Amino acid sequence: MRGYRQHRRPARRRLAAVCAMLAGVSMALPAAAAPDSKPYDDRLFRLSEILGAVHYLRELCGADEGQLWRERMTDLLQSEGTSALRKAKLTRSFNKGYQSYSRTYNTCSPSAQNVINRFVTEGAAIADTLVRSVP
Repeated sequence: MRGYRQHRRPARRRLAAVCAMLAGVSMALPAAAAPDSKPYDDRLFRLSEILGAVHYLRELCGADEGQLWRERMTDLLQSEGTSALRKAKLTRSFNKGYQSYSRTYNTCSPSAQNVINRFVTEGAAIADTLVRSVP
């Protein structure tokens, strides 16, 4: 298990760093036509869902990260939650990811570890795309 953690550490750090960057960059985005709708919402909501799933699964698999993934979600809420409705949608996405995987996995298995790897990679790619798409 230790080798697994060391191998995935750079990807986890990258995802966390990119989410933090996204939180700072998104505050500078111009307002969209509809106050609660942005052109990148689908990707942002998917990232929120991934953060929820990773938060659950990393804790299940014994990662000693505390509230790291929930804190990344809080950063997104602070920067992207421009209204109560938008905050609710982001929170709903995070909770959906968390709850979906809490129903599926109750022990840390190789399958759970594969899901973590896949989500960390997907989340980093989404976050990178979001950061790059900001003018």
